[in-house]
Amino acid sequence: MAKGEGAEQYSNTSLLNKPAVSSDGIKLAGKRETRNRLSVCNKLCYAIGGAPYQITGCALGFFLQIYLLDVAQVNAWHASIILFVGRAWDAVTDPTVGFLVSRTPWTRFGRMLPWIVLSTPLAVLTYFLIWYVPPFEGQGKVIWYLVFYCLFQTLQTCFHVPYSALTMFISTDQKERDSATAYRMTVEVLGTLIGTAVQGQIVGMANAPCLHSNTSLLGGNTTDSDLEHTKVAYMISSGSICSIYVLCAIVLFFGVREKKESQSRPRCKPMGFFQGIRMVMGHGPYVKLVMGFLFTSLAFMLLEGNFATFCIYTLGFKDDFQNILLVIMLSATLTIPFWQWFLTRFGKKTAVFVGTTSVIPFMILVVCVKSNLYVTYVVSFAAGVSVAAAFLLPWSMLPDVVDDFKVANPDSTGHEAIFYSFYVFFTKFASGVSLGISTLSLDFAGYITRGCSQPEAVGITLKVLVSAAPIILILIGLVIFYSYPIDEERRQGNRKLLQELRDSEADSETDSTELANIA
Repeated sequence: MAKGEGAEQYSNTSLLNKPAVSSDGIKLAGKRETRNRLSVCNKLCYAIGGAPYQITGCALGFFLQIYLLDVAQVNAWHASIILFVGRAWDAVTDPTVGFLVSRTPWTRFGRMLPWIVLSTPLAVLTYFLIWYVPPFEGQGKVIWYLVFYCLFQTLQTCFHVPYSALTMFISTDQKERDSATAYRMTVEVLGTLIGTAVQGQIVGMANAPCLHSNTSLLGGNTTDSDLEHTKVAYMISSGSICSIYVLCAIVLFFGVREKKESQSRPRCKPMGFFQGIRMVMGHGPYVKLVMGFLFTSLAFMLLEGNFATFCIYTLGFKDDFQNILLVIMLSATLTIPFWQWFLTRFGKKTAVFVGTTSVIPFMILVVCVKSNLYVTYVVSFAAGVSVAAAFLLPWSMLPDVVDDFKVANPDSTGHEAIFYSFYVFFTKFASGVSLGISTLSLDFAGYITRGCSQPEAVGITLKVLVSAAPIILILIGLVIFYSYPIDEERRQGNRKLLQELRDSEADSETDSTELANIA
């Protein structure tokens, strides 16, 4: 039976069997609506839990490549291996953790929150060790960064996958979830701003010394001393970020209540890992959503991973690059409320097309106009507007796909974590590919570690990585989004059908309670 026919049949049946609305029924519905509402405090506490992922992700995305090359002094080939393997490993752990979360029994604290709390201490320890330069050289240093980068990505996955799926368990009301997601995206973009500010400003005050192509290290011991100051600056910034990570996890744990699934609906039999893969990848709207955002996210990841290097070596703004990155994140933070209003007013699918295409003219401008600091600031602010849309829309649209799946499969429950984890899997795998290819491309172009200047081929490569390649990827993503089937009409229809299902389950619970009392 087609999904639309099933939904129509369910709707007609429910309407035929639905009893006349009584005053008690109205009161009960009102109580359910009140119970599903989230206070501003609840939404803020939930939103704060998303900050650690973005703070650490932003610091790693903007600074890890240049840290490995110029501070840890890992050659470009080994740096590309570290970045690619670390992100690829991170991608593999996402569906694994999502599968384990979906099989986790309910506890007094919920199913998602224990994962978040238990993973936090080890995650901050491994994150700090990523930014520590070990006292040995060669292969040992490469192994050090590879091990701790992979460990951190695994532990952060144990935090982020349950947190992402928590969206479906803080409320059953779609509007409340959308509102909480808007709060979350605002705080997450603010988290990227904090990550950029903390890491950028502290590190920016202690730039690593450079090498001129025709001389040895300038300044002798002074240069070595400057490099040590830069290493200390990275450790101070990472320690500050670790403290924020722990604080956010505490606020999330004590400020959010995870709501248990309805007991009237039996939880389906746990399925195997590969059966779960076939299930989620067999839902057409989910595949189109994930593939569309895969390409658009890859575009922004290429821009993020190479923009600091582009500002330093192509534009020549070594002393201002951290402020340029700060402008991007500040702009994104300020425009999140605008995009939330826009998607409510014009629909989420329209917001995707407007939001992602708005950055294209500025990507072209930044590489075509002669190096100018003021133009770069304007381009950075405009890019931040589009970055805000890229942050908000995937997490706002994923609950719609999960709801659509529930309408098509009303007897299948408890798979929210799998949907979220596979989306994160694809985006992180794309991130690993982008970082690996970017660093490898710089190696082939002749990138000079700690060089005060770079060969012309490096400048051309950086222009491709921050402009031409992202534009092509955005256009491919939009072509895929064109066939995305969940528009506003279908979304509202799914909402009504699921609400009828919840109401019928609640009525069944009430009837069972009354029969028990009579008995």
